[in-house]
Amino acid sequence: MKFLFSFLCIACVSGYYAQNLKDFSVPEGYKKITEAKGDLDRDGKDETVIIFNTDKNTPLNDRDDFARSLFILKNINGKQKVWKENKTFIFSSGTGFYPEENTPPEISIKNNSFSVTQVFNTNSRHTQTYTHTFRFQNGDFYLIGSHDRFEDTCDFNYLNEINFSTGKVIIDEEHSSCDDEERVIPKDIHKEFIHPFKTLIKMNNFRIGENKLKIPDSDKEIHY
Repeated sequence: MKFLFSFLCIACVSGYYAQNLKDFSVPEGYKKITEAKGDLDRDGKDETVIIFNTDKNTPLNDRDDFARSLFILKNINGKQKVWKENKTFIFSSGTGFYPEENTPPEISIKNNSFSVTQVFNTNSRHTQTYTHTFRFQNGDFYLIGSHDRFEDTCDFNYLNEINFSTGKVIIDEEHSSCDDEERVIPKDIHKEFIHPFKTLIKMNNFRIGENKLKIPDSDKEIHY
């Protein structure tokens, strides 16, 4: 009886998706740069997450700068359907100091959640790495994890990490020196605390750097 009920539920959901989701085809002028597959809604079937360079190119300093778009596709009755499309948190192809040397964004799927890692240089010595994790719950995709690493070739390595589900926040700052001459090197900092996040951010409302959190017992804030 339970098996029959579960089967009917899955059939109803599949029918709902089939009626309400559009068929997917690669938009004209789009170029796929990365893809991953995995089960995102615990139905035992793999979804597909793809990032494209779009056809929107705004040349920056005589270099191409294509806007990017992320698609989450659901396979329904043998057809790929557009479950979600996102353009809010994926950086364009021209982001950074040496965009021609940027590696493509990396997608990974684990524990029914997907993560997107984006890496670029902010100048000749500094590297910025972002990893953001999203999970499908309550009928939408929500941000559940943020990993932000900003590092110099030899002077510093900063990490801000947030688990929005548990509220755990990690702040880690390591300092050293690129110079042979003696100078005062700031003290390393490691801090962990719990911050109760009352609401989670929907994926399509999330823009990197537009959210902030005050560090307890400090006049500093972190942005995510």
